[in-house]
Amino acid sequence: MTTVVVPFAGARGKTRLDAPLAARLELSLVMLADVLAAAIPVGRTLVVTPDGDAVEPMGAEVVDDPGGGQGAAVQAALVGLEGEVLVINADLPRVTTADLLALVDAIPLHGLALVEAHDGTTNALGLSSPDLFRPLYGPGSANRFRALGAVSVAIPNIADDVDTSADLDRLGIAR
Repeated sequence: MTTVVVPFAGARGKTRLDAPLAARLELSLVMLADVLAAAIPVGRTLVVTPDGDAVEPMGAEVVDDPGGGQGAAVQAALVGLEGEVLVINADLPRVTTADLLALVDAIPLHGLALVEAHDGTTNALGLSSPDLFRPLYGPGSANRFRALGAVSVAIPNIADDVDTSADLDRLGIAR
């Protein structure tokens, strides 16, 4: 069975989104709910967050975020896991279960698959084993994961993330 890990920083993770804190938090929770609706049918779903109280009613298991960024959050969730793992960002409002299953199918036998965001960062990883993960997030991270041998997978709904108000406009999401 596949495990899905979703790092979720909450509204504080959407600082590039030009909106008041309350609006950023509301939008972040709505997008997380969309991601979890797609992820839970795929397998055990873990959300790594400092905001466990806000996430717990959504049906996923909560892992305490240790701080230190997205890489540290993912590593915290991977402790003790075995088998295939998807790591999916929480800001993908159009992702579907079929998209996540397509990523599972793209995972090489002993390797990594990645879905790159339009800005060259990484929106999702598929790992044949948790021990293949390396904390390489940040600008240009897709190239760093490819340098590890990750295969790129084109899944438009996973590539479409929301970081800025322009992304909301591009995706036709009301504010």
